[in-house]
This record gives sequence, structure tokens and C-alpha cells, in this order.
Amino acid sequence: MIKIESVEPESYAAELGLLAGDRLLSINNHDINDLVDYHRHIEVERLTLEVLRSDGELWELDLEKEPQEEFGLSVEHPQPRQCGNQCQFCFVHQLPKGMRRTLYIKDEDYRFSYLYGSYMTLTNLDEADLQRIIHDQLSPLYISVHATDHTLRRQLLGVDIREILPLIERLTAAGIELHCQIVLCPGLNDGDALRQTMKDLSHFYPNILSLAVVPVGLTKHRLRLPKLQPVSQDDAVASLNLIHRFQTDFLERYGARFVFAADEFYLLAKQPFPDVSSYEDFPQIENGVGMILQFRQQIDEVLAEAEELDLKKVILVTGVSFNPELEVFAKELGKKTTVELIVVAIENRFFGSDVTVAGLITGVDLLEQLKPLDLGDGVILPAVMFRDQGSLLLDDLDISELADLLQCPVIAVETSPWGILDGLESLTDDGVEVVHA
Repeated sequence: MIKIESVEPESYAAELGLLAGDRLLSINNHDINDLVDYHRHIEVERLTLEVLRSDGELWELDLEKEPQEEFGLSVEHPQPRQCGNQCQFCFVHQLPKGMRRTLYIKDEDYRFSYLYGSYMTLTNLDEADLQRIIHDQLSPLYISVHATDHTLRRQLLGVDIREILPLIERLTAAGIELHCQIVLCPGLNDGDALRQTMKDLSHFYPNILSLAVVPVGLTKHRLRLPKLQPVSQDDAVASLNLIHRFQTDFLERYGARFVFAADEFYLLAKQPFPDVSSYEDFPQIENGVGMILQFRQQIDEVLAEAEELDLKKVILVTGVSFNPELEVFAKELGKKTTVELIVVAIENRFFGSDVTVAGLITGVDLLEQLKPLDLGDGVILPAVMFRDQGSLLLDDLDISELADLLQCPVIAVETSPWGILDGLESLTDDGVEVVHA
């Protein structure tokens, strides 16, 4: 059974009389033991629910709804399983003291991989976990491979582990689809090791749907950690050349490119991005693969829709790496809206200047670099700065506190041309303080 945490007003669940504190026992005769069971069985047209009320009464309820229509329950969330790896590049190990407690949690949970697309290494799965994944067809899953050579992978993960290829073979043979990733560490799993990993994983296509290669992220807080090198321009060029050769080969062999490089590689290499079609259906967009081209795709649509707005000046905040892209769009959007749009690229002084993405910018850096500026009618931040669609920045500063300290409206929006336009339009409303688009 699983506890009901809350019920959305005017939802199906509310109409049925369900209340927080009730316990959901089964859906269509399937026992509901956790959030995975709930999501697997709630998305059907006809539902028979068995519910244990908080007063001990047992209810059986029937209803019909569209399969994808929200039922209106929030059920208890499982605590994440902890990761026992000691990865040389683990970002949690590179955090300074004194940050939000939840940031130090290293989760490694196949349930979160299935539900949210979180990457896992497969190192903490026992036989019961594997059997459940296969029996319940929990697919797709997201796997951090890093290297298929067992000795090298064990070195990268820092613990004694099982070989990954037999695990992947078992999962894919049972019909489980996977998205995989490689965090590229120069001098360790690049070059010949990268070549071998791409080759080994390609044999599992199409059950391995895609493979992303992303550069290692290093902060200045790597005290007593193994020495790693950031990806240089030469490293990025060499890796892209290798990935592009494999893409050509895979396209001829499978009709799909299979492996994709993160946008950061093209920025580091100072190379133009490939054509949009090269990203196929953007299978790893959440992993930073193709985000810039997807951003560019929306620009013309947004500029055609944009109209003059009753604003004078607005600050658009981004990370250093995305600054050139946002500058180009801001200039054109400013013309259409007659708003002076000032792009401010925040230097990451907290984690170090090698960290250039917006998602790792802290409140302390925002305050230090925005406070001296004339902020005009408000500040627009990318929502990726906030954890889990919430309002807290990495160092626990709330967006409403940030607005108070900056003494102007602060809005968080989806990192897209449409998100920025929506943010500007919301700033024209009186009394706006916080918007999550």
C-alpha cells in the first residue's frame, strides 16, 4: 500500500472523496507498493481502486478517465537509494561545506531513472531489482556507462563492480530500452577508450536508443580528490572528430547516428553546430545535447509573435557558455518588443570559472554581480538554476529573497525563446514577483 499525501481540489480523486492520509492498496487488482507501481497502473481508462481510509474503512471505487488525464493524487515519495560509488568526477564530492543538505545526497536508484530520467550506473542492483525491472518492463532507463572496459570503468567509479556489458545484455535481451551516457575525462576514457565504448554499446542498438558524450565538470573545490583535467579545445576537437566518424558509420549501418556530443563540446572546440537533422529526435536534450539548436529553432516563431511591451529595461541572466546565443536573440527580441534587453553572463566564482553553465549558478554570485547594476523593470532567470522546479537556488537562497535583496521583480522561466517572451509579458503585470514558466 502507499500513503496519499494530498488530493488536488476538483480532481477525480477529490470527487471520489479521497483524502490525505488514506492509503491506496491496489489499482485494477495490482498491488501498489511504491510510486513506480502507482504511475504504471494509474494511466489507464478504467480504474478500480481499493483504498483503506484513515478511519479503517475499506473502499472500492470505480471510474473512467482518459489514460493520460491526471487523477489528482499525490502519493508518498520513496527515499532515494544511496550511491556507493566513489567516482573520480562525482559532482557531489566537489561541493564545498555549508550548502543545502539535500545536495550532498548521492542517489543511485533505478526507480528514479524510470520515473525522471535520472542516470544510474547499475552498480547497486541486486537480483530482485533486475527481476522487477524486467517483469514490470521499467523502460527506458538511463545508464551512466563511462567506459565498457571493466578495469577502466572500475577505476573511474572507484569501487569494485560487476562488468557492465553482461548487465546491459540481460536488460536489452528482455526488451528494456536504454539511454546511455559517457562523462568524458581527458586522458582516461577518451581516445581509444571512447572508441571502444562507442563500438561496444552500438552492438545493442536499437535497444540502446542513444548514447551521449558529455564533458567532465570540475569545480575549484576538489580538495583531496584525484587530479583530473578539464576538456580543452584540442580534447574537444579530437572527441568530436571521433564521434562524427562513428555517426557516419552508424548512419550507414543502422540508419541512425546513435551517438551524440553535448553542446559544450562544440563551444569548447569553437566549431559550428551540425544541422538540426543531425540530432534526429533530440533523444538526449535533457543531457545538454542539442539544446542550443532547439533554442534557435524557436526564435523565428517567437519573433513573429512578439509585440511591443510596456517595459523599458529587463535583465536576462545566463551562464558564460550560453551568453553568445542569448545575446543574438535578445537583440532581435528587443527590437520587436521595444524593450532594452541586457544579457548578463554570470561568472561562476563559487564553483570556479571552468563551470560555465547556468544550472550551477548560486545565489551569492547572482547577488554579487547583479546588485551593482541598474536592473530596470526586473530580472529574468533560467529555471534550470532552481532545483526540481522549486524556488531555491543551489545555496538555499529563495527567489523571493533574491527579489527582496535586489529590490526588483525576479522571474524564473523555461530556457527557451517562448519562455523568455512569456517572462517579459508577465513583467508587464502589476505586482509580479515570481513566475515559473
